Amino acid sequence: MDRNEHVAPTPDSGRVLVAGSTGYVGRRLVPELVAAGWQVRCMARRPEELDSERWRDSVEVVGGDVMDPASLADAFEGVTAAYYLIHSIGVGDDWRERDRRAAANFAQAAAVSGTRQIVYLGGLGDEQAGELSPHLESRHEVGRELAGSGVPVTEL
Repeated sequence: MDRNEHVAPTPDSGRVLVAGSTGYVGRRLVPELVAAGWQVRCMARRPEELDSERWRDSVEVVGGDVMDPASLADAFEGVTAAYYLIHSIGVGDDWRERDRRAAANFAQAAAVSGTRQIVYLGGLGDEQAGELSPHLESRHEVGRELAGSGVPVTEL
């Protein structure tokens, strides 16, 4: 298959990575993916935060930090699709730059591993209108960083 040809992954085509599985959306998405038949790998900076989840024994949990590119290789091994549910808002003055760097690290790891699809939960708003909050502007910037890797991105 040509690298630029897009084929949507299905549950029987491999493993899905969920980055941000300890967050509000991630904790709700993971059991839905398991129920749909996906092999789910959850990536978290602090994997122990998932130990109390009812679905913990149905998934693989790995440590990884999007700010540490070296920690991402193992998380992406054998991954067909990856969910990016991470943001840094409210953490220091340079949160927007950290968001961009984190997305670039994630996208690069996805590209190197051969991941076929990234799914990103972005933010609403019309950039052309010029009235986005810094948070929403950052969400759009992260979407562009992810798309810059060459891996197809579905932005919700």
